[in-house]
Amino acid sequence: MASRLESNQCSICQKADGECMCDGCKKYFCVKHFDQHRQQLSTKFDVGIVRTHDELFEQINKINPPNTTGSELFGEIDRWETEIYEKVHQAAEKVRHQLTKLLTEGKDTLKNDFEIMTKEIRDRRKELDFNENDIERLQQRLNQIQISVNRLVRSTETKAVIVTNDQINWNRIIYVESNHARTAPLRSSSIDIHPNAKWKQIGVTVAGGNEEGNGINQLNCPWGLYVDDEETVYVAEESNHRIMEWKSGATNGKVIVGGKGNVANQLNHPEDVIIDKERDSLIISDYRNKRVVRWPRRNGTSGEIIISNICCVGLIMDDNGCLYVVDHDKNEVKRFRTGENQGTLVAGGNGQGNRLDQLSDPYYVFVDRDHSVYVSDNANHRVMKWEEGAKQGIVVAGGQGSGCDLTQLNGPLGIVVDQLGTVYVVDRSNHRIMRWPKGSTQGTIIAGGNGSGSGSNQLSYPYGLSFDRHGNLYVADQSNHRIQKFDIE
Repeated sequence: MASRLESNQCSICQKADGECMCDGCKKYFCVKHFDQHRQQLSTKFDVGIVRTHDELFEQINKINPPNTTGSELFGEIDRWETEIYEKVHQAAEKVRHQLTKLLTEGKDTLKNDFEIMTKEIRDRRKELDFNENDIERLQQRLNQIQISVNRLVRSTETKAVIVTNDQINWNRIIYVESNHARTAPLRSSSIDIHPNAKWKQIGVTVAGGNEEGNGINQLNCPWGLYVDDEETVYVAEESNHRIMEWKSGATNGKVIVGGKGNVANQLNHPEDVIIDKERDSLIISDYRNKRVVRWPRRNGTSGEIIISNICCVGLIMDDNGCLYVVDHDKNEVKRFRTGENQGTLVAGGNGQGNRLDQLSDPYYVFVDRDHSVYVSDNANHRVMKWEEGAKQGIVVAGGQGSGCDLTQLNGPLGIVVDQLGTVYVVDRSNHRIMRWPKGSTQGTIIAGGNGSGSGSNQLSYPYGLSFDRHGNLYVADQSNHRIQKFDIE
């Protein structure tokens, strides 16, 4: 708490006998006023930390265990099971287990975190081992736990999602999904990624990796990618003019749509692909054909053009079903509601440049729950955030010129933003993936960064970026013609 130093003025009485310096606020105190300062900190600790801790303890203990018989969600499952019992009995049992696990695991995780917090508070209180910095940190952690408690007790955070279709995939006909994850934008993780999360530095090849080629076990310049809930990877393969599907653990992929051309069942340099879960379809950025195409996810034979006359590269969909598309040649991003072909400008659109209201060679886009738009502003070596309705953006990563310092980016491409506002970005020409916490002026390397190469700890001009529901990281390693997976630790 305090250090004995040479005489300095007491910060309270201004006398030149301040022998004690507080390690937290760095102020000097005489013995009398140091005791007073110590008492003020004790009061602050008891009121701000201990009392809040005790209130959270009561709230956590009041969280009711899942009611497996009276819940409306289980009733919905039971009614559905009765209607088609013979075909779906096993699926219903599986979903009951999923729902029970979903409702109980949250409280268990919360209690474990809270017990760790409780021990630290008790130890620090007992040993009088705390200062202003400790109080601020503990208060922030208590606030985070409070947010988690609020999410857990809200009944709207969980719902049953039932798919009805004449051609049913029986493994997906009914499943349980948290609304907290359901409203997350596409390509984001369906879990909260811890701010200090780390990923294994040795990547595993999950698609391609068998040199450049057009075989079903090969890729040729993969760009955008999307990982679904079953860890199936969909890849926009630019040079082979096709979209490939690679199931988890597969050694070969499956061509969903492909063949260079401009007719309904062909593509020309596709740059990105995402999944529209509501319509169980792929949405493809067909760059050279200047169109965005919707393609049936299962057994499709032709696509539907939903946006035309746009030099589209990256695309994303928000929780309302609106599509956001980067127009590379116009240096802008537009939002398209269902059925629209003109769209609404949401970022850029003021010519090519480096002002805050401009973009230069934008490629990929992400939208968060507040409908703020994040754009990889490639030639400006920065990631820009445009809040909904804003006339200009703010720099949230890079913006310090091209370079390899932790404050810089060099040709940023794929981006994902998590629930805390942390930006994950592909730093293409630095052959690395970086994480920039909200408000940070520099990032950290979470994968790659070991020079251009084909080693399992290396990347070579990566493009796309995605996470699965566990928080594992997937990267389109373009020049190595492979998709690399980096497991979260």
